Amino acid sequence: MAVQFFEFGKLSDGRRVQAAKLTNHAGASLTILDYGATIQSLCIPGRNGDPVDVVLGYDTAEEYEKNGDYLGATIGRVGNRIAKAEFSLNGKTYALAKNDGENHLHGGAEGFDKKFWRMTALDETLVCRRISPDGEENYPGNLEVSVCFRLTEDNRLCIAYDADTDADTIVNLTNHSYFNLAGHGDVLQHRLQIFAERFAENDGGCLPTGKLLKVEGTPFDFRTEKEIGTDIGTDHVQLKRAGGYDHNYVLCGEKAAVLYSPESGIEMTVETDLPGMQFYSGNFLTERRGRNGSTIVKRDAACFETQLFPNGMNCYAFPSPVLRAGARLHSETSYSFRVR
Repeated sequence: MAVQFFEFGKLSDGRRVQAAKLTNHAGASLTILDYGATIQSLCIPGRNGDPVDVVLGYDTAEEYEKNGDYLGATIGRVGNRIAKAEFSLNGKTYALAKNDGENHLHGGAEGFDKKFWRMTALDETLVCRRISPDGEENYPGNLEVSVCFRLTEDNRLCIAYDADTDADTIVNLTNHSYFNLAGHGDVLQHRLQIFAERFAENDGGCLPTGKLLKVEGTPFDFRTEKEIGTDIGTDHVQLKRAGGYDHNYVLCGEKAAVLYSPESGIEMTVETDLPGMQFYSGNFLTERRGRNGSTIVKRDAACFETQLFPNGMNCYAFPSPVLRAGARLHSETSYSFRVR
């Protein structure tokens, strides 16, 4: 496994963005930016042996700064949505940024996706570290975070998250890569299986209400592999509210999902030790320039964000995102690729 560091570009204020590229002997490669601990590129050999970049990305640092939508970024402190942009902990209420209507999304106005991380190579692993200071985005406690990216020789991307805090706080870390296993076009013909029997009901703002619904008999049933586009246009209130899929699935076990592109022959298996996964079908992607002069539009990719359940501080039956002082958070998610 080779690791190469290089300068990726500059932000609008002149700060330099560094990149690290990991390459294995099977012909796969992974490029990570220190800005946002972002997956900028993930190339996997397809059916004909040529590499396919299976994630959306940008060519320049300024595009990551300006265009948003969290392409490939590490999300924190708390991924997904928090109702009314506030939470109570130990008898105190914390007001957060309202950056998604009246709600808080993906860590706030300047979440982890807008921060610089210190990158180091350790054997075959790239380690990204940062300290989120007490009061950053009004979250309590100094939070020390590391995200480890490893690309194995059998084309498995492993992501390990670790965090500890000196004061009680809330944490829900994830990665926001947009996957297209064909490397271009929409993903409606991709075939998907999700290992879940229930999903979280959303309100009109894509915020979980606390109610869990059965997938059986609904367009949300991916227990048997089907094309993403099969039911996406169905007249179902949950699809209408989100403009497609943007829902947390309650996972049955560590195997979360399998995605397959008939065009490239690439199959991706998602595994995690976390209880939930947000399946998002790229409904809110607006037209913009992507890598190598390509154009990104709505539903050009799908996200599989492994996570604790969104809005967990306000839905008390959900797994708690509270991390106590002195405790340590550790979770792992992997994306395994093969040709079938």
